[in-house]
Amino acid sequence: MSIVDNRKAFHDYFIEDRFEAGLVLEGWEAKAIRAGRAQLKEAYVIIKREELYLIGAHISPLTTASTHITPDPVRTRKLLLHAEEIAKLIGKVERAGFTLVPLNMHFVKGRVKLEIGLAKGKKQHDKREAEKDRDWQREKARVMRDKGT
Repeated sequence: MSIVDNRKAFHDYFIEDRFEAGLVLEGWEAKAIRAGRAQLKEAYVIIKREELYLIGAHISPLTTASTHITPDPVRTRKLLLHAEEIAKLIGKVERAGFTLVPLNMHFVKGRVKLEIGLAKGKKQHDKREAEKDRDWQREKARVMRDKGT
């Protein structure tokens, strides 16, 4: 069950491969995510000391959050993957010029997971081409629908 999607990632990047990572969260963050108060629009993933971190993801705290903590909505959150997956990602990012982008946040067996994509940036002409293709598919569907009526 998807919580939040990063549509901007699909507009700005070609997604080559996808990985599912766990998130290290605090209690108030888990509650806020369950309430649907997460945003991935400006988020990105970095590799530091052979570990992955999610930066820029905004999780708005609930008003009923505990009084003895001060929630930081955009704190850096650690991602959990298998060592082999991390090694593969490090190799691709450092050698092949890929970048890591968060694609969506979802639940798996009651736990919050983040799908990250191994991506290559799109050039401006690629974005225009994708837009034209999308418009053409929409127009084709409209013509077929009108023809059937």
